[in-house]
Amino acid sequence: MSLLTLKNISRIYSSKFSSITVEAIKSISFDIERGEFVAIMGESGSGKSTLLNMIATLDRPTTGEILITNKNISNISDSSISKFRRENIGYIFQDFNLLDTLTVEENIELPLVLSDVNIKEISIRSKKVMKTLGILELREKYPYQISGGEQQRVAIARAMIINPKILLADEPTGALDSKSSSMVLNSLKGLNEAGQTVIMVTHSIVAASKANRVLFIKDGIIFNQLFRGSRSNEEFYELISDTLTVMNEKEELI
Repeated sequence: MSLLTLKNISRIYSSKFSSITVEAIKSISFDIERGEFVAIMGESGSGKSTLLNMIATLDRPTTGEILITNKNISNISDSSISKFRRENIGYIFQDFNLLDTLTVEENIELPLVLSDVNIKEISIRSKKVMKTLGILELREKYPYQISGGEQQRVAIARAMIINPKILLADEPTGALDSKSSSMVLNSLKGLNEAGQTVIMVTHSIVAASKANRVLFIKDGIIFNQLFRGSRSNEEFYELISDTLTVMNEKEELI
């Protein structure tokens, strides 16, 4: 049984003030197995962020089904969806979304505090995830006192503290320099190698080459997908680059 299944998903947006509609996602179907690291690539406006937001339950499909561990999340009521998200899905934002008035440790613990988890349990899980991501020594600092790469690792720790079934990352290296990007990508890769399922939206070929599978989204549909297999990061990088070139060339011919 797949961890995540999308069946003929579409997402149509309409305006209250006109008859114009936009079909951001067009009948997409795919499965993701437990423990996979999947990157989603595509130009701005291709639908990749819309797709991620629907998996995250931040948006709902117009048609089709999304199943997580065989549970149709489209059927979860509005009153219950936040609780489901907090208990099952970790989300990493491009701009970190940390609170400057809270310490690193307090930022990481916030999801469990909001879920009324026992204080002792919160402390145990917080220290464990900080050790895993190499940021335990930062626990008493505030976000504005640490680097961008360190802030993103704090954001990853905050997402991981709930022990999510799926870890979603929206352009996690988009606001970082190359050194910080490498640090964050290595953290995500390490978590995946430990068994965490990761789905990452990215424009970066370097970031995508860390994944085991890459889905290419174009005009709301899956244009292609690549599997790493036994390829090295360098070999996978070249294959991803070549696929993006072909995809962009077809765009120019239209």
